[in-house]
Amino acid sequence: MKIIINILGSLILILSCDLVVAQNKVKQTSICNPINLSYRFQMEKPSRREAADPSMIVFKGKYYLFASKSGCYWSSADMINWKMITSPDLPFEDYAPTVVNIKDTLYFLATNWMNNSKSLFKTADPSSGRWQVAVETFSKIMSDPALFLDDDGRLFFYYGTSNQTPIYGVELDAKTFKLIGEPVGCLNSDNNNHGWERTGDYNTKNQRPYIEGAWMTKHGGKYYLQYAAPGTEMKSYNDGLYIGNSPLGPFKLAANNPFSYKPEGFITGAGHSSTFQDKWGNFWHISTMVISVKHMFERRLGIFPAFFDKEGNFYTYTGFGDFPHVVPQKKIKGPEDYQPSWMLLSYNKPVEVSSSLPNHPKENITGEEIKKYWSAETSNKGEWVMVDLLNQCKVNAIQINYAEEGTSILGNKIGRADSIYYQYLLEYSNDMKSWKILVDKTSNKTDVPHDYIELSIPITAKYIRLINYHVPDGKFAISSLRIFGKGTGVVPQTISSFTVARDTADKRNVTINWKKHSNVVGYNIRYGTAPNKLYENYQILNTDSLTIHSLDKMQQYFFAIDAFNENGITKGKTIVGGK
Repeated sequence: MKIIINILGSLILILSCDLVVAQNKVKQTSICNPINLSYRFQMEKPSRREAADPSMIVFKGKYYLFASKSGCYWSSADMINWKMITSPDLPFEDYAPTVVNIKDTLYFLATNWMNNSKSLFKTADPSSGRWQVAVETFSKIMSDPALFLDDDGRLFFYYGTSNQTPIYGVELDAKTFKLIGEPVGCLNSDNNNHGWERTGDYNTKNQRPYIEGAWMTKHGGKYYLQYAAPGTEMKSYNDGLYIGNSPLGPFKLAANNPFSYKPEGFITGAGHSSTFQDKWGNFWHISTMVISVKHMFERRLGIFPAFFDKEGNFYTYTGFGDFPHVVPQKKIKGPEDYQPSWMLLSYNKPVEVSSSLPNHPKENITGEEIKKYWSAETSNKGEWVMVDLLNQCKVNAIQINYAEEGTSILGNKIGRADSIYYQYLLEYSNDMKSWKILVDKTSNKTDVPHDYIELSIPITAKYIRLINYHVPDGKFAISSLRIFGKGTGVVPQTISSFTVARDTADKRNVTINWKKHSNVVGYNIRYGTAPNKLYENYQILNTDSLTIHSLDKMQQYFFAIDAFNENGITKGKTIVGGK
């Protein structure tokens, strides 16, 4: 009998180990914002990470991603797995890099004012990390540059960061990069009419915004000039859009604005972005996302799909923008082809921890707010977090978001220190007595500040436990342990009745009220300028009312409400107009 028991025990151990190996070697198919990159610790105090103002391009079959203050750039074959590339040649301390492909040569330019580099660089092989100076001194001192090559080979340049002056555009000689003619003002703020340009986390302040982060996209013979407002440290950070018939305008305001907007959710912000097409022709919008706790420039990156409708309206889909999504391997038509792969199981669920620092309580772990985090008292191996899902659920993916509590790491110009990595063990259980290994990264030596694990074999679990083995510095701290999958209950009821009240004194504002049902986790309010053009998204949790302050005073709007919970999404079919 003992021999049989030992054999069975050995088989269980082997199967358990095989599951761990399978989970660790899974071919990932999905992504979850913020993107899990080795965000660099900045060179000055306070110790914090940053990447922002992204410029992304497809070049010779690979995706290349450049971002401010990153000490590197990244390459990818699939927009899922990223390789960090360092270079001794590029000015990585300069903000807002832009890249353009001219005749199979990639050109790089960044903000060149004050003590920044004044040069423009080139390479035919960005994967090598080697670049040459193409122009020793670029012909314009500016900030937030954007280079755009038109179909006819003409090169254009956009720039500007100001709460006074406009976004400028000018043509460049495509060989010498010298200015052709004088710069022209392309667009400027109008926060008295444009609610999305108002300052504040929720666009409630009427200070004049900073207009910056220009980017040009051409489609159907039209020129779509995007810009960022109202400020990078605000939850409301977004991109607006103007349209012209030529690269230098004149430009008129697009009907659908803001172009990208994500003021709520686990991580917010969708501003100062670049827009590009993937290998299948899909448009993508990679954006700056906001933390701004330790420093106003504490930021991350997120990626969202963008679409043109039949009338040429261009919009970014940010619905469920920090949920897991399978990256398309074909041409997709619209948001209906990019719905979340799995639902959020961990929101507001009970949490137990090994220890807690004052002012960083355990409830933050499941509170869905990246600006708030839990911290253990130490960084010791064995500090742990356990989430109770309350019911047995099918778990498909987990995102571990680390916070930098008490760190003293400062970055350097040459890249990353080898000591910056995380090690942990993920376990699961249905009774808190018998625990099984889910993911074993106790030997990991890579930097995974927003580690996203897609399980090759979904599990059924009631409890998920994260055990610390190593953090690079400071305490073991987590802004969220996010668990995704499918619950065992029913989807929410349809929101078929709600009220919309446009503020008659200030039509930039609208208030929506509805009846909240007990089995709902959150709502996705879709709205737009026509019943069939509900392109804007505002996702909120656990409420029955919302005031939006980001409307265009001159536009009429229509609204619908989708409800979601752990079991799925119920799309709202009732559309209400708010004049």
